[in-house]
Amino acid sequence: MVVEIKKDIFWVGVIDWEIRNFHGYITPNGSTYNSYLIKDKENVLIDTAKDYMLNELINGISNIINPKDIDYLIVNHVEKDHSGCVDKIVEISGATVITNEKGKESLSYHYDTKGWDFIVVDSGDEISIGNRTLKFIKTPMLHWPDNMVTYCKEEKILFSNDAFGQHIASSERFDYEIGDEVFEYAKEYFANILMPYKMLIPNAINSLKDLEIELICPSHGIIWKEKINEIIKRYLDWSSDKVENKAVIAYDTMYSSTKKMAYAIADGLMEKEVEVKIYRISETPLNVIMREILDAKYVLIGSPTLNQNLYPEVAKFLSYMEGLKPTNKIGVAFGSYGWMEMATEKIKEVFKRLNFEIVDDECLKVKFVPKEEDLKKCYEFGLRLGNI
Repeated sequence: MVVEIKKDIFWVGVIDWEIRNFHGYITPNGSTYNSYLIKDKENVLIDTAKDYMLNELINGISNIINPKDIDYLIVNHVEKDHSGCVDKIVEISGATVITNEKGKESLSYHYDTKGWDFIVVDSGDEISIGNRTLKFIKTPMLHWPDNMVTYCKEEKILFSNDAFGQHIASSERFDYEIGDEVFEYAKEYFANILMPYKMLIPNAINSLKDLEIELICPSHGIIWKEKINEIIKRYLDWSSDKVENKAVIAYDTMYSSTKKMAYAIADGLMEKEVEVKIYRISETPLNVIMREILDAKYVLIGSPTLNQNLYPEVAKFLSYMEGLKPTNKIGVAFGSYGWMEMATEKIKEVFKRLNFEIVDDECLKVKFVPKEEDLKKCYEFGLRLGNI
């Protein structure tokens, strides 16, 4: 499948319909590895795909030009979902690799780059390819040190790599073909890929403010055309500390005691018109929970105590959440226990490292099975919490 997105500029990427786990990010809708070909006096390929998709990538390119005729290969980011075919493309074409200093260094750790021709660019550098000019802007730590974006001045296209991406396998290529659900895909991607570095995003977007942009072409998912202003606005919102009046309750349970507590607290919160999302961790992709935590005011984590420790599924989630570094949250730890309660203190240790505002109460620890009076106290706690 090849799509001409502007005259002589083509999407030649590949659709990975079957991928379901993207290094811990569960992708029930698959993903795409977007590669773009500019046909000009100098032919340019922007980014590649995972190595096992090489044949599909070559087939797409071959529909437009002979792959041997690629003159420049732009590497915006060296992670192997984008650079997995770089070595084979260089071998086939002898193309000159355009990347930044960090990108060149990273490529040397992934491949034997001896004999490769490089053009190393910095922010603001431009290269003429004939009828078009490409400008490069570094965006370090969004989400690797080597990240950059490429801007085609004449066509007003931003090739944004991981920025503005989504994990979705789709025959549609543009935002208007999917509808507003694309924002949920973009939000989930942001929460699980970019959230640890979100404080850098406003400056990165500011560096693009003088560019006229008619298309944003990310390296995963659909191309932004009609919803460009909206996705930029949402990126700025997601990168701020703005929160919705929303509580995410993530728990796991052995014999439903912690579950009962979760639902009782939720009832109190809902009575105060707080939007509530409840997830049993062992039955929910972690990335889905993080999508909702991104803009939630309250984060409630429930775990029974098992062997003087957290329930394993909860421990796994807390490790995942801590790595993504959500900010500006009110944290609540709760759970049931048998003869020694340990889980809630371990949850609160994570909250402290994340600088959450911790709200505690005696009712949040219940021995064995919660009685009606225990659940009433949990409900009343939810009422109080909803007033904060």
